[in-house]
Amino acid sequence: MANTIKLSAWRLLPIILISTAAAFWFNDVQEGGPYVLRNLIPLVILVLLSGLVLHQGGGHWTGSGKRLPLGVVGYSIPALGLAIYLHYAYSINLNDLFTDAAHPDRIFQYLPIYTSVAGGIGFAIGWIVGRNV
Repeated sequence: MANTIKLSAWRLLPIILISTAAAFWFNDVQEGGPYVLRNLIPLVILVLLSGLVLHQGGGHWTGSGKRLPLGVVGYSIPALGLAIYLHYAYSINLNDLFTDAAHPDRIFQYLPIYTSVAGGIGFAIGWIVGRNV
């Protein structure tokens, strides 16, 4: 049992490090604004889903089949990808997207909802693909 916990922790470490780096970068881009904690919700969901997969698989990604791992990949691509892309666009004012906006930082108010819903759809697609593999 202790070996499984060590293996799970070791395999979960990259997910935690990426999520932590993204969280610090989100805080930097938003300059500590009021929506920073709200934007960490999709990252926490990603870490929890990854931990669930490793727990179900006994410390291995595919130990419980392909459904959950592909679901987590399906969640992470739109959830993490969209959040990172929109933070990047905000940080460099991509194509003057935020120049004329009255409150450009309000994009972060609803971003966790968009990314979580998109991640949920990606999870469902990954789950379906994993069922057919």
